[in-house]
Amino acid sequence: MFLGAILRKGWHKSSEGRACFLLNTFSENIYINKNLMNKLDSSDMDADFPPALLKKIMSHESCHRFSKVHLTSFTIYFLLLTILFSIALITLFKIYSRFLEVKAIIKELNYTELECTKQHSFLEYKVWSCCPKDWKPFSSHCYFTVSDSASWRESEEKCSSMGAHLMVIHSQEEQDFITKTLDPKAAYYIGLSDAGHRQWRWVDQTPYNESATFWHQGEPNFDHEQCVTVNHRKSDWGWNDVTCNGKQKSVCQVKKIYL
Repeated sequence: MFLGAILRKGWHKSSEGRACFLLNTFSENIYINKNLMNKLDSSDMDADFPPALLKKIMSHESCHRFSKVHLTSFTIYFLLLTILFSIALITLFKIYSRFLEVKAIIKELNYTELECTKQHSFLEYKVWSCCPKDWKPFSSHCYFTVSDSASWRESEEKCSSMGAHLMVIHSQEEQDFITKTLDPKAAYYIGLSDAGHRQWRWVDQTPYNESATFWHQGEPNFDHEQCVTVNHRKSDWGWNDVTCNGKQKSVCQVKKIYL
C-alpha cells in the first residue's frame, strides 16, 4: 500500500528522523487531502502505523482543533469586554454631562438647591423634573411668591435676578393653582403690562390672548394704569390694572429643570 511503502522507506532513518519524517509526511497528507484518512479502514491503520506515532499524529490534530476553539472563545470574550467597556464609558459620560448641566443651571439661576420629582417623560433620558427649593411646581413651570412689596419694575428685576420673570398666566388652571397659595388680603404683580394704547404684553413675549384673560368686572378701566395685579375681590380672584409705581407683592415664574 502507498502508506505502508512510505513508512518502510522512512523507517530506516534514525529514530528521531523517522518520527519527523513520518509526522511531516502524514500531517501534510492529512491537511492536503483529508479524504485519504477517511478511506483507510481500521485494519490499515493498525497494520501500517506504529501505535506511538499514530497517537502523536492524532494528538497533533486535537491540539490544532483545541487551539482554534480557544482562539474563537478569546475573540468573543474580548469583543464582549469591549462592548461592555464602551457602554460603561457612554453611561459615565452622560452622568457627567448631566452633572455639568445641573451645575451650570444652578450657577446661572443663583440657586443652591433643587427639589426634584420623578416623572414619566418622553424627553430622551431626562426623567426628573426639578424646581428651586421653596418654589412651587405646576405643569412645566415653577412659581415663587415674593413677599416684599416693590414697584412693578423692581418686582420684575427681582425675578430676573433669580433667572425668572413675573408670572405669566394662560389658563384658568394656572390661575387657580397660584391663587390658592396667595393671601387674599394682598395684591400681586404679574408679568402683564401696557406698552401704550392698551396694547397688553407679557414679559416673556408670549401672545396676549383676550379669550384667556381673567379681568375683574369693569377692568381694565384707566389708561394711566399700565401694570396688572392679581387680587381677591368679593368671592373670586381676578386681574386689576394699577399704576406701575405702586408697592405690591409679586409672583415669579421659571421653567422647570429636567434631568
